[in-house]
Amino acid sequence: MHDIEFFTYTSERSWGLRVDGTDLRVLAADAVRPCWRREDSHDERTPEDTEDFLFHQYAGMTERHLGDPVRHFLGAALPEARDRRTGATAVLGCPCGIWECWPLLTRITADGGTVAWSGFRQPHRPAWGDLAIGPFVFPWAAYGNALAHPVHLAEDPLTELPPPAPRTGA
Repeated sequence: MHDIEFFTYTSERSWGLRVDGTDLRVLAADAVRPCWRREDSHDERTPEDTEDFLFHQYAGMTERHLGDPVRHFLGAALPEARDRRTGATAVLGCPCGIWECWPLLTRITADGGTVAWSGFRQPHRPAWGDLAIGPFVFPWAAYGNALAHPVHLAEDPLTELPPPAPRTGA
């Protein structure tokens, strides 16, 4: 079983989350790094610029896009915040403010005792397939409590970047 923490930040009350203490945007950056490397045209980006891009390619979903955050994160998102084909739910959006521009989707399933997140995808890159994130299974009671009582932060917790990941392969 995994631990989850929901948090809000900014004046628009963006919703972010941590799984086992790690911001989902960090997990997403680690998962898509090799995908971007395969696509990289070796342009002028420095390694530092690349890392900055990876860690800031996603943002939390604002309450304006979530509707009811509890329903959203239990897999009953508004139709416009779900993939019509797969039913997957957007859990992160684009930092431009239009979440559909670059969402991170996952399937959220809840049963009597657990909530599971699986099949993380970037819908604008179907060739990437399921990303190497999760699956995560959370105890229902702890998930519900974390969702009902998000931590309120004054600013985005990713203002400071984590250290760069070690380079593997060329």
